[in-house]
Amino acid sequence: MQLQDLAVFATVASERSFSKAAKKLHRTQPAVSQAIKRLEQELGDRLFDRSSRDGTLTEAGRLLRDYAGRLLTLAADAELAVRELQEVRRGRVVIGANEAAVHSLLPSIARFGAAHPQILIDVRRMASRHIPAAILDRTIDFGVLTFSPAERALNAISLGHDELVMLAHPGHRLADRKRVSIQEVGTETVIAHNDPSPARDRVLRLYERRHAAINIRVALPSLDGIKRAVEMGLGVAVLPRRVALAELAAGRLVAVKVPELSAQRPVRLVFRRGAELSHAAAAFLETVRGLPQAS
Repeated sequence: MQLQDLAVFATVASERSFSKAAKKLHRTQPAVSQAIKRLEQELGDRLFDRSSRDGTLTEAGRLLRDYAGRLLTLAADAELAVRELQEVRRGRVVIGANEAAVHSLLPSIARFGAAHPQILIDVRRMASRHIPAAILDRTIDFGVLTFSPAERALNAISLGHDELVMLAHPGHRLADRKRVSIQEVGTETVIAHNDPSPARDRVLRLYERRHAAINIRVALPSLDGIKRAVEMGLGVAVLPRRVALAELAAGRLVAVKVPELSAQRPVRLVFRRGAELSHAAAAFLETVRGLPQAS
């Protein structure tokens, strides 16, 4: 059965007249009659009582009228849903990022959310090493990395830059210093993240290469927990500056440069090269490209 024929049938049943239905549909009466005839042939039953002049439905016609109404409503809903996707009024964007990388995403999410408030931004916590594969198998639309992925099928644009710093309580003995060495940091009580990440691995590898000790005395599962512990004076932490912007601005923490670690790192939004994105994902990518730091 064709939806167009069902629409004709539903109009005839509603108007109780072939001629009135033809006028409402802007079609000829023979065209309306042909549509009804096709349905009757396909179903093998009469839909209208031809002996009646008021468009009386047969039992089969009454049954089909109920189903036709539901089918036509479902078709209209489906068409509306597709149009909403095209107009970026429906859908979601899925992004993989580790906990620290989320902070680099927030300006893009804020800009996109203001323009497309109906779209869900779903940021999933994911180890950086797993992100390229997740993008390629389409588990996620985008990923956030601080390194350039080796996969040639991936492309990237900049979300900005960040650097590793020593975070300390304002009253800490090193808080007034402009810079400290990794040896000095290593002698302090260090609060670290217990989840592997590129930043954590970079710090540990540097201490290994320098044959220097690092006094990690507390390992916590979240950045918020680490920052709160530093605020309480329990120790210092080596983290990306961007994750503590609010605390630094409020004066609850201070950031001290560690020259061996302070080289700025590019933060990248990574996606499939040349792949067809959903309407929502394509709009998010355009939003990121429109931000000042995108390159």
